[in-house]
Amino acid sequence: MTGCAGFIGSHLTEGLLGGGAEVVGVDCFNDNYGRAQKLQNLSLAREWDGFDFVPLDLALGDLADLVEDADVVFHLAAEPGVRPSWGAAFERYTRNNVLATQHLLEAVRATPEKRFVYASSSSIYGQAETLPTHEDMTPMPYSPYGVTKLAGEHLCQLYHRNFELSTVVLRYFTVFGPRQRPDMAFSRFCRAARDRTRVDVFGDGQQTRDFTYVGDAVAATIAAGTRAAIDGQVFNIGGGVHASVNETLTLLTEIAGCEIDVRREPRQHGDVRDTSADTTRARRLLGFEPATGLRDGLSEQWSWMTAVALR
Repeated sequence: MTGCAGFIGSHLTEGLLGGGAEVVGVDCFNDNYGRAQKLQNLSLAREWDGFDFVPLDLALGDLADLVEDADVVFHLAAEPGVRPSWGAAFERYTRNNVLATQHLLEAVRATPEKRFVYASSSSIYGQAETLPTHEDMTPMPYSPYGVTKLAGEHLCQLYHRNFELSTVVLRYFTVFGPRQRPDMAFSRFCRAARDRTRVDVFGDGQQTRDFTYVGDAVAATIAAGTRAAIDGQVFNIGGGVHASVNETLTLLTEIAGCEIDVRREPRQHGDVRDTSADTTRARRLLGFEPATGLRDGLSEQWSWMTAVALR
């Protein structure tokens, strides 16, 4: 389980442990956000006897020993974020999203029966011409980040076709909930409401997203690691909650019981206008059924954010 100290990764680790699995968690604590939050993310997992933590940079060295005893490799480790991926930072994205993925696939190559689940992103679609977007639509990334995630997908397909590796790709659509990365919109909105500070909103706020609660993303990911007859498949993982940024701000205002001080800023390079997932394939082959809506999920994230302030 790579990226075990991250937002989705820590929830997935706990979900696997709760299901009776033994988990070797890998993370290198890269500096995209504070180490303290990542350590806190791991606090519950560390209480399980079935959890072992390995601090490791996947872009370095031979990983064969790491995956030798694994039945499933969940690869969630990545350099995240659309906006920071421009300029000189692109080298870090190619290292952590492409090179690290290739190293891990190469390690699994000797045992192709292992399931390899790769966490991709809706960012690979870019400015999608059709909404909701089906997996067979031609990817057209709109950011360097999206390019690196698509490159990881292509690597999975290459190893599947050439070496018969059991790879599965999941394209997550805007995952939210407790432990969300501090740079993501809902985290910034919740923090502004909690601390009574101003928050920047990029663009006119009419841009829409398909929001996916983290618990639903975890359920889909576990299914991707265990379902039969899905080798080489690509799945959209979206919550089916389509809303604009302005609508989410209004909803959070109701949940938090206070107005949020918003400053409008120009749209950022790489930000797409709309996303919406066609999840027909995931529902049919993974049994994917999102269970948490936007209000309930955002309420959970708000509760987590306010609890964090008390510690």
